Amino acid sequence: MEERKRDLYRRMAREQGYRSRAAFKLKEIDKRFGIFNDAKVVLDLGAAPGGWLQAASEAVGKEGLVIGIDLKPIKSLGLENVKTVVGDITENSTLEEVRRLLPDPVDALLSDLSPQISGTWDVDQLLQIELTRSALRFAEEFLRPDGWVVLKVFQGMDTQSFLEGLRRRLGYMKIFKPKASRKRSAEIYVVGRFLKKRW
Repeated sequence: MEERKRDLYRRMAREQGYRSRAAFKLKEIDKRFGIFNDAKVVLDLGAAPGGWLQAASEAVGKEGLVIGIDLKPIKSLGLENVKTVVGDITENSTLEEVRRLLPDPVDALLSDLSPQISGTWDVDQLLQIELTRSALRFAEEFLRPDGWVVLKVFQGMDTQSFLEGLRRRLGYMKIFKPKASRKRSAEIYVVGRFLKKRW
């Protein structure tokens, strides 16, 4: 059953021209929470190979802008409203490059970031949380006050304390696992709004 489900989303992605089946995760998140309602500027962290960029591009339309960042170059999607940056989100130079590209505050910040998987789960989970912390730094810099964040988190021994910290910083927060995620996958998504900046 799980194998069939995985093949279904992969096949749907191929048939509908998406770079990855992850596009359906984002579409499901948007359908549930309306993260792209009236959105014009979207920032996608960990954007390769581009499935989320494609879904966000459709949502914001021709007048919108989607900026994707990844360590790897992202092959052109042929979409006029998408710009990509090759960069490390933990480095100030990447943050400054994004600042130069942004015309307005960000309406939705997306993070599907994953570390290079080592196979040692506790290490991988900690690394993933650190990447999510870096994503929050971009949200602090660029997100409009009532903007949305979608943050991937790996479930593990430190997840609960991390989520409790996030709850204190987000005026609205839900945990969501899209149907397009593998059942055995440890990934969950934090969907939230009204991020309080650190002082």
